[in-house]
Amino acid sequence: MLDGRREEGKLEEKVLLIRRVSKKTTGGNYVTFSALVAVGDKKGRVGIGIGRGLEVPPAINKAIHYARRHMITVPIYKNTIPHEILHKYKSALILLKPAPEGTGLKVGSVARVMLDLAGVYNASGKIIGSRNQVVNSYAMIETLKKLKVRKIKNL
Repeated sequence: MLDGRREEGKLEEKVLLIRRVSKKTTGGNYVTFSALVAVGDKKGRVGIGIGRGLEVPPAINKAIHYARRHMITVPIYKNTIPHEILHKYKSALILLKPAPEGTGLKVGSVARVMLDLAGVYNASGKIIGSRNQVVNSYAMIETLKKLKVRKIKNL
């Protein structure tokens, strides 16, 4: 797809959701597609974007372009998140906890993909209250924005 730009930024892209949207008009149905995409560099930066188009590939490209421009930085401490966090966004309640080395990502849905793209390899968590992947994605971004950097103590 965007091979030239992908090599320079080393960003990985994952399509989280593709929706077929049909609108009734006098001439029949007007069909469009919307795509939810997550982008990350596995070094602490992640972003999400939604794109809409008459076909799937343009919708995905628009979503990738938006996600690249709106990336956030996630603080990482020993391959996990720096501290436990509980955050409410719209109908979703997100709980994330740090986990010891070797645990892996024990979270579901879009949270697993977003943490993996951010470079967090050990964490546990739960999304409560919402099954909507779009809302959950934005809730995860807001939760990751709230994380604070943890300082390493010198002995």
